Amino acid sequence: MNNKKTVLHVGCGYPNPNKLHKAFRGEEWQEIRLDIDADAQPDVVADMRDLSQIEAHSIDALWSSHNVEHLYPHDVIPTLAGFRRILKPDGIALITLPDLQEVAKLIAEDKLEDPAYISPAGPIAPLDILYGFRASMAQGNLFMAHKTGFTAKTLAQAIINAGFAMVTVQRDTRAFNLWAIAFCSQPSPEETSLAQQMMFPLPVNH
Repeated sequence: MNNKKTVLHVGCGYPNPNKLHKAFRGEEWQEIRLDIDADAQPDVVADMRDLSQIEAHSIDALWSSHNVEHLYPHDVIPTLAGFRRILKPDGIALITLPDLQEVAKLIAEDKLEDPAYISPAGPIAPLDILYGFRASMAQGNLFMAHKTGFTAKTLAQAIINAGFAMVTVQRDTRAFNLWAIAFCSQPSPEETSLAQQMMFPLPVNH
């Protein structure tokens, strides 16, 4: 019998174990890879807006790294509700995406096309963070286009509006990212603290 916990890796991309968040790399976890692009060789070929192939309340955790900003605004809450549907009653979703509040500081300084940081794919400017990585889109990968964006406040509100019981959000201003842990059921303070320690990139100030 397989007693491993399952983590659905939404928008997994091409196989790379380093893309899975470290919290889910232990032997107790089984990764299920999902992507819209069949060429990425996922376990499940699906648009994240339609997870009907996955049974309700069957997944322990969901990991979404830089996917939700690719949705049109009207698709955000239905998609997050779809995440909630497939998770077990005590399940969690870990989501990271760009922090537009931090990006806006550079734009206000007229640095729209100046490199904000250097990624493995090359320099990333505020314009890329806002609208998608231009180099990939120029090569025909229009899946990379960004169609919406969030601040910590609006991300948390969208998650709650999608039916999650509680959410905790952290801003990683160094990397221009937001991180959110969405809980399907109300966690204890101890459970919240443990999740933050395991999943957030920075120490949480208490």
